[in-house]
Amino acid sequence: MKPTILVTGAAGYLGSILCGRLLEAGYRVLGVDNLSYNEPSLLHLAAHPDFDFVLGDVRDKALLKSVLTRVEAMIPLAALVGAGACKRDPALARSVNLEAILSLNRLRSPDQLVIFPTTNSGYGVGTGEVFCTEETPLRPISLYGETKAQAEAALLAAPNAICLRLATVFGLSPRMRLDLLVNHFVLAAVREGYLVLFEKHFKRNFVHIRDVADCFVHCLAHREGMVGRTFNLGLDSANLSKEELALKVKAQVPQFYIHCAEIGSDPDKRNYVVSNERLRRAGFEARRSLEAGIQELIKGYRLLGRPRFHNV
Repeated sequence: MKPTILVTGAAGYLGSILCGRLLEAGYRVLGVDNLSYNEPSLLHLAAHPDFDFVLGDVRDKALLKSVLTRVEAMIPLAALVGAGACKRDPALARSVNLEAILSLNRLRSPDQLVIFPTTNSGYGVGTGEVFCTEETPLRPISLYGETKAQAEAALLAAPNAICLRLATVFGLSPRMRLDLLVNHFVLAAVREGYLVLFEKHFKRNFVHIRDVADCFVHCLAHREGMVGRTFNLGLDSANLSKEELALKVKAQVPQFYIHCAEIGSDPDKRNYVVSNERLRRAGFEARRSLEAGIQELIKGYRLLGRPRFHNV
C-alpha cells in the first residue's frame, strides 16, 4: 500500500508543484486548501487516481482530526507568507502560521512524520559575510519570521519532525508568486525594463522551487537520519547581493536598466549568507542553477501574456 502524504496549502505556490512531485515519486497525496486565491492550480492532478483533495481551513480542528486518520506523513505548507502579508494581518498570521501548526502537532500521532518548511529569514540582519549555519541563533525581524521560528521550535521538541529552512524560492508554478526576489527582478526586466535597487549590498540565499519539492521527497525517503533536526535548504552558488542578482538577470535581458539608489531604503532589512553543508551531508543538494531559473522565468512570463487588469 502506498503511503499517503498530507499537504496543506496544496494549491499554493509550492504546494501545486510539490503535490505533482510526490505523485511522481509513488506516494498518494491528500491535499487540503481553502482556495483563498481562487486559482485552479491543482486541476491538472484531478485525473490522477492517487490524488485527493479536501476543501477546508487548517485552523479547523475537526478537519485536521479527520484527515490525519488517512495519512502516514504530513507537509504543512499552509501559511500567510512574507513579511508584508503578515504585517497587514497579524492576527491571521499568528493563527495560520503558528497556532494551526501547534494544533497539528498536538493532534498527530507520534508515529506520523511531519516535514515543516520554515524560512532562513529567521537569520535576520547579519553581516552578509559570515555563513549562517543551523547553529546560528535565530533573530527574526518580521512577524513572519517569528511565527515560523516558534513553530519550528515546537515541532523539534516533539518526536518525528524534520524542519527545512528554505532560502528565497524562485521558479514557475501554476499558482505563481511575483513578489519573491528572483521572480520579481525577472518580471521587472521583461515587463518594465528597469529596476530601482535600495541597499544593493544586502545578501540572500536562493533555491529553485523544484529543488525544494525534491528535498521533501528526499526527507520522506531518508527520515531515519534526519528526524529531530533542521536543515538549511538553498543553492550554494546563489548566496548573492541584490545587485549581483540583478546583474545575472541583465546578462539574459541586456536592455534591463538597473538604478542603485543612494537615497531611500528597503523595508526588508535581511542580510545574510547561508551554509547548506548539513543537508549535503544528509544526502541532498540543490542542483538547479539561478541562470536556468532566470531563463525559465523569461519564457514563463512570455507565456503569461498580458497581466490581469493591465491595459498595455
